[in-house]
Amino acid sequence: MNYPINVYAYLGDAYLALVVKTHLVELGIRKSKDLTQASIRYLSAQAQADFIVYAQNQPWFDDIMKEYFLRGRNYKADTIPKNATVMTYRLSTGCEAVFGYYYIHQDHESLNQLWDYYKTFIQEKYETISVR
Repeated sequence: MNYPINVYAYLGDAYLALVVKTHLVELGIRKSKDLTQASIRYLSAQAQADFIVYAQNQPWFDDIMKEYFLRGRNYKADTIPKNATVMTYRLSTGCEAVFGYYYIHQDHESLNQLWDYYKTFIQEKYETISVR
């Protein structure tokens, strides 16, 4: 399957939104305000950019990840980010493209492993876990 890179990023964004929100509900967070605040920590462009910068220095960051990250990062979007710098936005788009690649290719093992790395990174960096 060969799609434009923005499609990979679009589906990667949707995948991340779903797994993050499911994860937060499974943690026992129930109040809408708390769910929203916690999900922002996971889904912000800054969090995604921080993760992908970290990931590039890990032994599990392979050539496929690098290829789709770079393609996503270099994609010229028509929109201008509201709450992020252009560079942060591009890094986050690259991160989403990697998730999208594994989602489109139905590589569930790699997708789940990448989600585990992402979740652990966000929890450690942002200390997001706070069940009410």
